[in-house]
Amino acid sequence: MPALNGARPSTRTRAWIIVLALLLLGGGATAYTLRAASGREAAATGTADPGFTLDDGAGTLYARDTTSGRVARVDPAAPGGRVAGGPACDRFHAAGGTALCLQRRPGVPARSYALVLDRRLREVRRIGLPGIPSRARVSASGNMLAWTMFATGDSYARSAFSTRTSILDLRTGYLVKNIEQLPLTLGGRRYHAPDVNYWGVSFAADDNRFYATVATGGRTHLVEGDMRNWSARTLRENVECPSLSPDGTRIAFKKRVSDGPSEPWRLYVYDLATGREHAVAEPHGIDDQALWTDRETLAYGYGGDVWSVPADGTGAPRRLARGASSPTVTN
Repeated sequence: MPALNGARPSTRTRAWIIVLALLLLGGGATAYTLRAASGREAAATGTADPGFTLDDGAGTLYARDTTSGRVARVDPAAPGGRVAGGPACDRFHAAGGTALCLQRRPGVPARSYALVLDRRLREVRRIGLPGIPSRARVSASGNMLAWTMFATGDSYARSAFSTRTSILDLRTGYLVKNIEQLPLTLGGRRYHAPDVNYWGVSFAADDNRFYATVATGGRTHLVEGDMRNWSARTLRENVECPSLSPDGTRIAFKKRVSDGPSEPWRLYVYDLATGREHAVAEPHGIDDQALWTDRETLAYGYGGDVWSVPADGTGAPRRLARGASSPTVTN
């Protein structure tokens, strides 16, 4: 009998090897086709691609990719510096394993959706809204969500506009459709006026207090709200789109420095304990609700890109992502 070592396989053996190879190749091609089809379906429906989640570790930067309209994970090592596999959103924010995605719907009058997403960016609740998405915020715990919609197509730079700001408590499922119902104390006195508008909510760590802008009588004010006591009080004037620092001691905000329509705001930081404020080193007018990426750094959108700058007024702006908006950092 010839030695088995080095012997040529029989015709039947070769046939089985070919069949096995075809099966393996076919299975791989099928898996690839299914993955590609799943990705195409996600892009078409505006949902996240399979595997695109919020689980890439604390400090990961996400932003809305302007070209695709989808949420992207910023990754300098990836092609184009990002991986754009998230849901399609006009405004986006995430924290505590919860994401908030505001999507404008086609048609007139303007209508939108607020989508509540889990940490795998799968939809858990959908709320129909009138208006155009403007601001979105999730509390650090992921329990409290807030969004602001323009009731018309106007912008904050216009002299007259209407907003509707809502707050959703995921612990109870209770939705406050419009926080204009909040009893407001202005200058130490209860205040009532038909032109009251709120926007730009930022939650404190206790999931009870929040900060926001209220406009009335042609002026804007920083307000501190109390969900448990269902009240709000003004703290100071000329504050828009507040963003509370992670340690709860400072507020980044837009301060109006000009009455003209071109870049009327500068980005400032306000110390809640001392009442002192200072401008950051961003010289341009910022029409955004800044994000604290850590205790000492702010991120924001300007000129179609996402930038960062130190919060203490030193340093210089640094571009984080081109063609992007709505930055958020996982905690």
